[in-house]
Amino acid sequence: MPGADAPPPAAVPGADLRRIATFLDAIAAESGVARNTLLAYGRDLRHAAEWLTGQGSGLLQADRASVEGYLINLETAGMARATRARRLSALKQFYRFAHDEGWRDDNPVLRIHGPGRAARLPGTLSEDEVSRLLEAARAHGPNAATRARNACLFELLYATGLRVSELVSLPQAALRGAPEMLMVRGKGGKDRMVPLSDPARAAVAVWLAHRDRADDAARGTGKSASKFLFPARGVAGHMTRMRFHGLVKEIAARAGIDPGRASPHVLRHAFATHLLAGGADLRVIQLLLGHADLSSTEIYTHVLDERLRNLVMAHHPLARKI
Repeated sequence: MPGADAPPPAAVPGADLRRIATFLDAIAAESGVARNTLLAYGRDLRHAAEWLTGQGSGLLQADRASVEGYLINLETAGMARATRARRLSALKQFYRFAHDEGWRDDNPVLRIHGPGRAARLPGTLSEDEVSRLLEAARAHGPNAATRARNACLFELLYATGLRVSELVSLPQAALRGAPEMLMVRGKGGKDRMVPLSDPARAAVAVWLAHRDRADDAARGTGKSASKFLFPARGVAGHMTRMRFHGLVKEIAARAGIDPGRASPHVLRHAFATHLLAGGADLRVIQLLLGHADLSSTEIYTHVLDERLRNLVMAHHPLARKI
């Protein structure tokens, strides 16, 4: 947060705001970028435009030195490495588009290299801890319907490794008929198939039975049934990511697990980590997680390294104890 004596952000020129809007419209139409990604790009570009305008240049007129000054300012302010990398990525895409559209004759960020992302494995949970979470989810809630919904959410997440936005926005039609495979619409509008475990399918069936009874009652009062598997009264029509994030914390506490170690993202990583530890191929994990590039999945290779080390130590003749 800026101090009390810090100057207010500079007003972004209308020309810069219009160019940002045009850029966002273009990538939304051409690349099918997810809404949350578009919002993040917009915030990042407006933040950069405010700082650059305050320095007397602005987004469209900035040169390489100005952009580097902006990035140095972010680091000095203590901004996380991943956030700085994302902001530079947004600027690189914007200036590439600006050059292609003829708004600029040059690209000021062409040779700027950012901090990159730290290739580290986010926190995960053991198989025993996940089992405790699943058990706690089945018992968490004031009534049978809520407990069935919670069980369904957690069973589906651990069985599929879905992103939280993919999970909460699932259409109920995708789970009708007890399918063995689930079609998921992921980032960039890309579809992928993920298998459903028997416990997940059973949890879905119980939850759908409750949903059907509630939908029948709603129709009796003239209301239409929601198309979402996990409906809610909000604008989106389904459970929000924030609500599910809070629910994970609540259930973790019930399971005797530090809520600070539990999140939807951690459960997604537990899904991948446990599969790899059990012998799954890294390429399969990439497909199941919906990673566009295998490099995004390679943070899990430490699991493979440990398994290979144990294999050699157990079976290589020179590694055997005498």
